[in-house]
Amino acid sequence: MRRVPRLCFSSHALLFLITFLVGFCSAITEKDILLQFKDAVTEDPFDFLKTWVAGEDHCLNFSGVLCNPDGFVEKIVLWNSSLAGTLSPALSGLKFLRTLTLYGNRFTGNIPIEYGNIVTLWKLNLSSNALSGSVPEFIGDLPNIRFLDLSRNGFTGKIPSAVFKNCLKTRFVSFSHNRFSGMIPSTIMNCLNLEGFDFSNNDLSGSIPLQLCNIQRLEYVSVRSNSLTGSVQGQFSACQSLKLVDLSSNSFTGSPPIEVLGFKNITYFNVSYNMFSGGIAEVVGCSDNLEVLDVSWNELDGEIPLSITKCRSLKILDLESNKLVGRIPAELAALNKLLVVRLGYNSITGTVPAIFGNIELLQVLNLHGLKLVGEIPADITSCRFLLELDISGNELEGGIPQSVYNMTYLEILDLHDNHLNGLIPSTLGSLSKLQFLDLSRNLLSGSIPPTLENLTLLHHFNVSSNNLSGIIPPAKTIQDFGPSAFLNNPFLCGAPLDPCSANNATGTTSISKKPKVLSLSAIIAIVAAVVILVGVCVISILNLMARTRKARSTEIIESTPLGSTDSGIIIGKLVLFSKSLPSKYEDWEAGTKALLDKECLIGGGSIGTVYKTSFDVGISIAVKKLETLGRIRTQDEFETEIGRLGNIKHPNLVAFQGYYWSSSMQLILSEFVVNGNLYDNLHGLSYPGTSTGIGNTELHWSRRYQIALGTARALAYLHHDWSCWKVVRLLTVSIGTYAGLLKASSLK
Repeated sequence: MRRVPRLCFSSHALLFLITFLVGFCSAITEKDILLQFKDAVTEDPFDFLKTWVAGEDHCLNFSGVLCNPDGFVEKIVLWNSSLAGTLSPALSGLKFLRTLTLYGNRFTGNIPIEYGNIVTLWKLNLSSNALSGSVPEFIGDLPNIRFLDLSRNGFTGKIPSAVFKNCLKTRFVSFSHNRFSGMIPSTIMNCLNLEGFDFSNNDLSGSIPLQLCNIQRLEYVSVRSNSLTGSVQGQFSACQSLKLVDLSSNSFTGSPPIEVLGFKNITYFNVSYNMFSGGIAEVVGCSDNLEVLDVSWNELDGEIPLSITKCRSLKILDLESNKLVGRIPAELAALNKLLVVRLGYNSITGTVPAIFGNIELLQVLNLHGLKLVGEIPADITSCRFLLELDISGNELEGGIPQSVYNMTYLEILDLHDNHLNGLIPSTLGSLSKLQFLDLSRNLLSGSIPPTLENLTLLHHFNVSSNNLSGIIPPAKTIQDFGPSAFLNNPFLCGAPLDPCSANNATGTTSISKKPKVLSLSAIIAIVAAVVILVGVCVISILNLMARTRKARSTEIIESTPLGSTDSGIIIGKLVLFSKSLPSKYEDWEAGTKALLDKECLIGGGSIGTVYKTSFDVGISIAVKKLETLGRIRTQDEFETEIGRLGNIKHPNLVAFQGYYWSSSMQLILSEFVVNGNLYDNLHGLSYPGTSTGIGNTELHWSRRYQIALGTARALAYLHHDWSCWKVVRLLTVSIGTYAGLLKASSLK
């Protein structure tokens, strides 16, 4: 029997052979792992994964895959690819993976628990997907995580304390734009090398962790748009490395942490939309890097401190909507890098500082709703880069400067509700970029300059309630805004107002020098006029009775405080346009919770968030919770403008059911469209929290044509048949967001 010869290897040769075999096997296994990831992708509209095939070298030809020098997968970067499907657990087999970047896709489900085995992971970016559920606690077991971004998904529940269990190496964390509730975990203090965190746009409550400044490298803190409370006075005084602080849109009280302005690295400071009170503290020192200072929409009082001028690099100064008094400091003109100055809605008096014309780069000057007197200084027109000039709602006199033509980039000019007199300058017609022009409620006289026909970009125009006379220029650019744009000018005539006569065309009335004997035809005309007048009176009385009946059909509920502050019931004024909605307090008490329940979230946009709320009687409505209404400041103005929405009647527009006002919240109630929005129906997308689960697979081209036709009819109605442009402008500045009002009949 032949003996098989024995094979002998040295230890070095054996080690080489094992390494070779392991490397060879691992390369094959990693390709299989990547192909399993591809198998879990259900949609790849841009064919990003078309090169991911078995016959290709995954390190060289798989798009978005990078390998280390030893041939092991180190990075997977597939961003903004619109990939849909679920995350494959197979990726946990990539033992050398350091970067997994999948933001800007449409992955659903949750993060596979197997990813807790990728201990080599440095960077995990899954933002801007459709992931949901609770954040897995195993993330806290990944010892090498430097960058963690789960923002813009549908995660719910509390942020687990265990996520920050092992975060010594973590530099940045973002959980923004999800639906997290509860408090900020105190375990974040374990992240001693953390440089920034973004928890904005959630529903977090409680306060900011007290010892936050123990994280000495902290540079970036953003908790905007949550429900955080308490005082932050002195809480940031030891965070000397801060570059950005955003505490806006919460319910913080006490004094704002102005001391942060003195930190040498600070560039951005925003504490707007809170309940901070007291005076603005003196700025002892200000960073040479500070560019944004926003303390708007609080309850700050006192005068504007001159020490703000120490912030020499300031570009945006927003002190709007507080209780500030005194005058506008002319010294602010020394801040020659300013781009935006917003001081509106305060109790500031005095005049518009002419020296502001020296701020050469100024783009926005908003002094609306103050108590300013005097004239508009012509020097302001030296700000040739100005995009917005709003000095409406004051007591300014004199004329509009003729040199207004210098501001060639101007897009918004709002001078309404002052005491301006004189003529409308013909030079306004040279402002070819102008989109918004409001000169209403002044004492302007003369005719409307024909040069205004050159303003082809206008989407808002109003010269009503002046002393204008003559014929309205026959230009569609201004006539298309309808009668409401020209009303209350006694001697103004022509389309879209009444035709001109010899008297009102010249703005004068003729006076007879000689008495005339009335002829028979004149007597007949007078009798006919009396008959017509009586008829008009009868019709007016009938209209008044109809309006009274209509007013009775509109129910108003004045909410009253309940015994428990934990009830979540909103306190304010609720107006219902529909009798089909419940009117009892107990019905609204049950339905109100949905207004703040993010489980009922069905959409959102630039001005607010939309929720679905249902009542026991089987009725559902859509409720838009408004974030801000840039030009609606008081309850009277809100009710005047929004109340008009109840008159919208059109088959291609959602029916408005009512509105709600309180000092802290404004809501618009409308019909709930059960079949979802047009985008979902066109593209067949499904996201957490939307009103539809699947797309409309039967949306053939004839139906699409009907949708486009219905949309066009609705827009034509809004622009021409119903004078609602002002209300729509208050809701949005973009025609694209008219979609919030539209519904296509073919989708019902």
